[in-house]
Amino acid sequence: MKKGQICEGTIEKLDFPNKGRIRIDGKTVTVKGGLPGQRVRFAVQKLRGGRAEGRILEVLEHAEAECEPSCPHYPACGGCIYQSLPYEEQLKLKAGQVKELLDEAVRDFDYKYYFEGIEESPRRLAYRNKMEFSFGDEVKDGPLSLGMHKRGSFYDVVTVDHCEIVDADFRRILRATLDYFTAKETPFYRKLRHEGYLRHLLVRKAVRTGEILVSLVTTTQREEDLGGWRDALLTLPLDGNLAGILHTKNDSLADVIQNDGTEILYGKDYFYEELLGLRFRISPFSFFQTNSLGAEILYETARSYIGDMKDQLAFDLYSGTGTIAQMLAPVARKVIGVEIVEEAVAAARENAQLNGLTNCEFIAGDVLKVLDTIAEKPDFIVLDPPRDGIHPKALKKIIDYGVERMLYISCKPTSLARDLTALQAAGYRMERARCVDMFPWTGNVETVCLLSKLHFKQHIEVEIRMDEMDLTAAEKKATYEEIKAYVLEHSGLNVSNLYIAQTKQKYGIIERENYNKPKSENARQPQCPPEKEKAITEALKYFGMISI
Repeated sequence: MKKGQICEGTIEKLDFPNKGRIRIDGKTVTVKGGLPGQRVRFAVQKLRGGRAEGRILEVLEHAEAECEPSCPHYPACGGCIYQSLPYEEQLKLKAGQVKELLDEAVRDFDYKYYFEGIEESPRRLAYRNKMEFSFGDEVKDGPLSLGMHKRGSFYDVVTVDHCEIVDADFRRILRATLDYFTAKETPFYRKLRHEGYLRHLLVRKAVRTGEILVSLVTTTQREEDLGGWRDALLTLPLDGNLAGILHTKNDSLADVIQNDGTEILYGKDYFYEELLGLRFRISPFSFFQTNSLGAEILYETARSYIGDMKDQLAFDLYSGTGTIAQMLAPVARKVIGVEIVEEAVAAARENAQLNGLTNCEFIAGDVLKVLDTIAEKPDFIVLDPPRDGIHPKALKKIIDYGVERMLYISCKPTSLARDLTALQAAGYRMERARCVDMFPWTGNVETVCLLSKLHFKQHIEVEIRMDEMDLTAAEKKATYEEIKAYVLEHSGLNVSNLYIAQTKQKYGIIERENYNKPKSENARQPQCPPEKEKAITEALKYFGMISI
């Protein structure tokens, strides 16, 4: 095998997030963009020892699990990579990738943890509450386009006016914006020449309130009257309601959305979203989970892992707009959040006040530096870092607190696996972990991980024989986790707390008055699919909770 050689092979497995492995002539070739089971033709691009990297040229044979993609922009658009894979197969793939990474991370420390599988997204389509569309052209010197970067390209942009991971309002706003500036022949910003005007279109929409915030991001290289664009948006027949239309200036050389000044063209520069009974004010650039309904599952999972925090001080590090901190506040003595984005900290403070929470404190700054300024010592730490994980020096300071338990929420499992090595070396052990699919059709996934401090001198191995235990009470009161484990083992299905509650209620097993009720009157709750209800029913029979 040599560089530039054209080869054929079958993708044997897919490492996170989309690195396919092909074995040829004793070498492992890594290719991006394929699926397990596909036979592909590829070009060898790099050779490093016994490994190589290649680029897929053609799919010769489809994988057995593949289906016909429903999105018309696939595979040109680089936003989604699993459009040709059924959703159930996506869940299996992601859960398998994360478990493999976690297993590898704990292997050298020789202990067992409980992997609880993956929770599916309440919405498989139209789930995103935020999109950053780019201006450009799909072919060199072609007509203006507005959408996502073409797969494998840094410059070409595909107009995604039929994108399915956002709702119709996003598509209407995109189309109206593109039509308006196409008619005016307004130039887009060309990254190589650093010339042009139009850069990005940022759209955010709240699922619960229906409020929409739109921001046009441009350079300052020319003056434009944007009143016509604003009026075009205001006349659109939207399902939601426009809370604000903004003009953001950005002269950064990097291809990022940067706020060098924002002008309000209509309404206000924020909107409100509701999660878990709390209300949040969200500004254009503050961090907020992009799947609102999925975020509720993520944070409910986190809350169930944390348990009782009475009289405890919690640190919420990398706190964003303070969602987790405010979720912890009702059950903790005090919560201190640290976030580097000042705009997000301002929003977090306002959100806490809005929700009547007086025991939340938010500090703006880098975690690495801010920890040196906090006199109080935490009893519990929540970590929700950006994709690259935690800076090694900051992680050492976090470890030095010596708290009994930590919760790590990760949007990139490879970063989590890396940080786990340092945490475990310091005496922490992973008790349990669960994935939450916040990003259907993409390769991304969230992972919640509970860690506890191992006291080596107090750690004793105890073996308890099941025939020595009185199982009567356990059979009658199986926990949700026991039911989930039984269903997963006997049917291969992952079921949520919501689905278990719905099935229990069907058989007259009474839940708490407000358990798993929707947070607003007009919210839609997903209903338990028949195959999952059947599997849960079998579990209830097994545990003696029903007798039919």
